[in-house]
Amino acid sequence: MTEAAGYLRPGIALDAGCGHGSDTLWLAARGWHVTAVDFSATALAHARSTAEAIGADVAERIDWVEGDLATWTPQPGHYDLVTCLYVHVAGSVEEMVDRMATGVAPGSTLLFVGHRPIDPATGAATPAAGQVQVSVDEAVAALDPASWEFVVAEDRPRAVAGTGVDAVICARRLS
Repeated sequence: MTEAAGYLRPGIALDAGCGHGSDTLWLAARGWHVTAVDFSATALAHARSTAEAIGADVAERIDWVEGDLATWTPQPGHYDLVTCLYVHVAGSVEEMVDRMATGVAPGSTLLFVGHRPIDPATGAATPAAGQVQVSVDEAVAALDPASWEFVVAEDRPRAVAGTGVDAVICARRLS
């Protein structure tokens, strides 16, 4: 998150699949107004409590929304940043990427990161084996190159050797 969003000027963000809210809190602490969506009421309650413990200046910048990303759709063209990190996808990855991308305003940023189930260098299963998460190929296929500039679209080994590979897709909406 810090590499992809750390240089962006704070605005309105969507953290789709926020879980316990660590990325939401990071964004809000840096001045972003964040809509944080997750299907788990328990995770949202934990995240909300953490935000309140950090302070009102952070907590007031966050709108917590209980929603299932299998069907939840963002407000079209509303967000300066849409992030979807390590989400277990129910259904088509391409359809989910396309649906989340509708929320990105022109000139703004879309960031997906997913654990790869197979390490492309070794062919070995990773801890994400058996899960459906975003892949570079599926994300790139879902986004029209006439409307998106890919800043990053690659598999990246995780910092600790042997802990897996992440699919990282960062794109800017052109129109």
